[in-house]
Amino acid sequence: MNGRAIDRLAQMKEKDETLEQRLDEFARLRKENLATLQAWNLQPEDFKRRGKHPELGVVTLSELLATWIVHDLTHVHQLSRVMSYQYREAVGPWNVYLGVLQCDGHSA
Repeated sequence: MNGRAIDRLAQMKEKDETLEQRLDEFARLRKENLATLQAWNLQPEDFKRRGKHPELGVVTLSELLATWIVHDLTHVHQLSRVMSYQYREAVGPWNVYLGVLQCDGHSA
């Protein structure tokens, strides 16, 4: 496992790319990352391994991987909000029952 730093603010930088290019890049990176994770051949005891996060202190590999899963699910949630938004008027009075149309997001 390498110790390279992750740029947590990379998505805030302006890029002159189309949506298709961004989705292709996401798919490429996801495929590479999953291949790397699989190549590590993690065993149950590996998930208890500990490391030190610069802000959070001691964390386990299990916590980190769970965080990655929830991070991905956050993006699924964001996508569902964006995709649903186009129907906000079409659903008429039912919009009060559709939480996805009421949600302002949850990211910090």
